[in-house]
Amino acid sequence: MSLSEKISEEIIAALKIGNTVVLSTLRMLQAEIKNKEIDKKAALSDEEVLEIIRRQVKTHKESITAFQAGKREDLVAKESEELAILNKYLPQQISSEEIKKVVEEVVGGLQATPTDFGKVMTQVMAKVKGKADGGMVSAIVREAINKAELI
Repeated sequence: MSLSEKISEEIIAALKIGNTVVLSTLRMLQAEIKNKEIDKKAALSDEEVLEIIRRQVKTHKESITAFQAGKREDLVAKESEELAILNKYLPQQISSEEIKKVVEEVVGGLQATPTDFGKVMTQVMAKVKGKADGGMVSAIVREAINKAELI
């Protein structure tokens, strides 16, 4: 069963039990998927659907930050609930220790300096694609490159 089909089934289940938050969140996701399918003129692969979900997760995180700054706790709670629903569809994230191992391998292989940050990030993100937050990877890469430079 594809990810799109799973989302459609969960929309039906949410309709049956009357869960409006899940229903509205998944309908927005499904609408985005349909729009991309129309643009592409073909069904999306699971990887393309995951990319849409990642984009929506990022948008929700940014909204939460903005609403917290504006002291809108009601909207923070709503966005957090929707974020939790979307996170169920993403693959399990890897730990920071696992990211550090990948970064150390890449930094050691390239004998990287701080000017090689982009090269290191490209290789690390290719290895952890979809399983790690880019911000966390970026921080770990900066730390590793600076530590490597001191050695």
